[in-house]
Amino acid sequence: MPNILVVEDDVDVADMLNAYFRVQGYEVQVVNEGGQAVENCRNNRPDLVILDIRLPDVDGYEVARRLRCNRRTGDIPIIFLTEKRLRADRLQGLELGADDYITKPFDIQELRLRVRNALRRTTQGTLTNPVTGLPEGTLLDERLSECLESGDWALLQISLENLDAFREAYGFVASDDVQRAVSLMIFNAVRGIGSLSDFIGQISPTEYVLVTLPGSLPQLAERIKIRLEQSLDYFYPLKDRDQEIPAEHRLSVRISQLLSSEGPFTGLEALKAELLRRRN
Repeated sequence: MPNILVVEDDVDVADMLNAYFRVQGYEVQVVNEGGQAVENCRNNRPDLVILDIRLPDVDGYEVARRLRCNRRTGDIPIIFLTEKRLRADRLQGLELGADDYITKPFDIQELRLRVRNALRRTTQGTLTNPVTGLPEGTLLDERLSECLESGDWALLQISLENLDAFREAYGFVASDDVQRAVSLMIFNAVRGIGSLSDFIGQISPTEYVLVTLPGSLPQLAERIKIRLEQSLDYFYPLKDRDQEIPAEHRLSVRISQLLSSEGPFTGLEALKAELLRRRN
């Protein structure tokens, strides 16, 4: 049973989170000060911390810094829960290694999903993406290594651009919906015209990679590009679809490809470096 530490000095909010997550099947501990949180994590390591930023002794940023600097607590998932809404505040939290950042007033269902995803990332390691379920990390590396050992392959890299700006405007739940929808559209395209040996993985939350055969690549690339470009506007609320959103803030897709014939590649890291170069 996962153990959650709630660090919150608002008694009403703390009691609500305690009761809610216990009903969801979690063990919950509650502390009201930052110093208590650090000590608690070191002595009775939780599986996840829900951390308010405004605390009566040290703020949540300092708590996160202390946790990340300690070997025993450095990898505990942290979700910031705060009234601070400025982009600079959110970035400061993410720079400290927080897994998520949710502003008050918050949707308890959204918080539950964020907790679930963060815990899933921890328990599954780096095998599958917690949002899309696609292989990532070790599983992706294994498939790319197999490519290097085989004779004929092609990689299609699909990059979803400006997801951070979309998330900032519409929230994490909407952002997750975009990621899942994109992965499903790629999957459906492969199922329609690809082969059983094709593989779809995820390099990052916004980067997907398709392993296929060179002969299938042109048709798959065209099908995926068309489907994604036709669908991206529908992720926006109806009232915003016709607004002039600056291009640098609007969801878009970029596709690049890499063929085995462009090698040889000296190893997995060289192959991944070439993918990164083409993405940029």
